[in-house]
Amino acid sequence: MKRTFVLSLFLLASQILFAQQPGSVNEEVKRTVETLFQGMRKGDSAMVNSTFSKGIVMQTVVDNKGKIEVRSGDPAGFLKFVGSPHKEIYDERITFDRIQVDGDLANVWTSYKFYIGDKFSHCGVNSMTLVKEEGAWKLLHIIDTRRKENCP
Repeated sequence: MKRTFVLSLFLLASQILFAQQPGSVNEEVKRTVETLFQGMRKGDSAMVNSTFSKGIVMQTVVDNKGKIEVRSGDPAGFLKFVGSPHKEIYDERITFDRIQVDGDLANVWTSYKFYIGDKFSHCGVNSMTLVKEEGAWKLLHIIDTRRKENCP
């Protein structure tokens, strides 16, 4: 009986410590990431840019004939790409696999499948680092993998 009470007390304390409340920090971080991809779908470069920190770094891990390379992207070029008129919707469909937060630093890991209109283009994983700047979560670093097969 005493053992059951102690175990119940331990479980209750664990739930209180690790519970996520509505409107939690994780939800705020998630909202920033969702805004990025909503902006892409809408072709709204201002919406996408609103999620970026001033010093954002964008990179892709590429398998170049068996040699792994990390290629850096140009955020201004990306914004131009998103905001330039195009017929098809850029639709990156993500799954939030993991969100980690420590104070004003967050890391988000998302699996994704990218479509241009209804046509599958590629898939992979995004790893995003966010910082809280002036009360808002902003993307500081985005690095992804890209492939056409074995999608997560």
